[in-house]
Amino acid sequence: MEEGAVKIHLVAICGAGMGSLAGLLKEAGHEVRGSDRAFYPPMSERLLAWGIPSMQGFDPGHLDPDTDLVVVGNACRRDNPEALAAREKGLRVMSFPQTLSELFLIDRRSIVVAGTHGKTTTSALLAYLLVKGGLDPSFLVGGIPQNFEKSFRLGAGRHFVVEGDEYDSAFFDKRPKFVHYRPEIAVLTSVEFDHADIYADMEQYRDAFTTFVSMIPEQGLLVACDEDPEVRALVSKAACSTVLYGLGKGAGWRAGDIVEGEGGASFILSVDGTRQGRVTVPLSGRHNVQNTLAALAVAGHVGLPSGKAAGLLGGFRGVARRMQVRGVAAGITVIDDFAHHPTEVRETVYAARRRYPRSTLAAVFEPRTNTSRRNLFQDRYAESFEGADRVVLVPPFDPARIPEDERFDSARLVAALKLRGQAAVLCENVKRVVELLAGELKDGDVVLVMSNGAFDDIHEKLLAEFSKRDRS
Repeated sequence: MEEGAVKIHLVAICGAGMGSLAGLLKEAGHEVRGSDRAFYPPMSERLLAWGIPSMQGFDPGHLDPDTDLVVVGNACRRDNPEALAAREKGLRVMSFPQTLSELFLIDRRSIVVAGTHGKTTTSALLAYLLVKGGLDPSFLVGGIPQNFEKSFRLGAGRHFVVEGDEYDSAFFDKRPKFVHYRPEIAVLTSVEFDHADIYADMEQYRDAFTTFVSMIPEQGLLVACDEDPEVRALVSKAACSTVLYGLGKGAGWRAGDIVEGEGGASFILSVDGTRQGRVTVPLSGRHNVQNTLAALAVAGHVGLPSGKAAGLLGGFRGVARRMQVRGVAAGITVIDDFAHHPTEVRETVYAARRRYPRSTLAAVFEPRTNTSRRNLFQDRYAESFEGADRVVLVPPFDPARIPEDERFDSARLVAALKLRGQAAVLCENVKRVVELLAGELKDGDVVLVMSNGAFDDIHEKLLAEFSKRDRS
């Protein structure tokens, strides 16, 4: 090991965040290993490529007695045998966010991107701008920026861009992850109730972001979305300077005259009322224009002029599972997106409609998160699919884990969509979805698949089925 390196074991290493942290720790020179109940692509393949030994299952025997640190993922319950054994043996135990904070953020300038929606794309775009702008930042984000093909980077510069998740830290620390991240510069994209398994109501959810904003030091900066009423209300809680961004006249960093098309979006950028020129970004949707404004505002604050940053936008290749084209077969485009909250679904469908204005658009949705599997937003989803020519739903993922009286009803949503005049259908499984769309879609059509999970590899199954036409 390198000088100053330690021996670290990660419990539940195959999760997206934990696996990325493992890669970052390895890149920093530490001796890293881990365990998990199950190993599945893509993280299982990445851990192997990074040379990180990983063991199947949770067993106290996996813990070497000379282990310096055990990192416990928030997927672990308090009865996890490795986490229990680590404490019994007197080993140092920390959560994922605490580890990131103490080993990486403590001596860097932390830029934390938080909010209900848009934080992955915004943090990835900002990290890309700072890398290409020569600031050599470190970063850790919740998705994979396709310019880098991994979700982390250890740079020599003083800035560290981190996606600030509001989910809890670990079974022994129920605080949001972002309270550990020492924000000197913070972005707040939006605040809308989510994570119903963690937060009892909107008041509790709002309190988490109030805590986050209050953590920014006086000499720091809050970059906040002017169009979100919850965000605007939170601005007053900040002791630091604030920069507002958005599409309205009150924003310091403002986008006007937005033009959208198949190549993305362009807009006129104004900063504090001064027109900067037309900016083009290869991302679709109004929400991504807002995300771009936030990234440009932060980049400008840390020394990357808006003109230079805007010139770099064209090279951004997006984030995996955010309007990602998985392939085209028989002329049919299959898009993968992480959208799950009704607001995200609405904006993603809107973006796809604007990007492919002349195509028949089929929107496929799997309720999979702990919030979307509940009936909390049952009625709101009916307004989220406007613009789709065809809507296909499946039942909630693993419905038995949600009490029946709280469970989302996919059939009820289909009925509500039909009342609105939309073509909608419920399929019992992925096999039926593939059969249905293979029989209906034609050259030039688009399938937008929205799920935050693997969704039984539906994207590849659709492409394989469409490809049969090319061979016939």
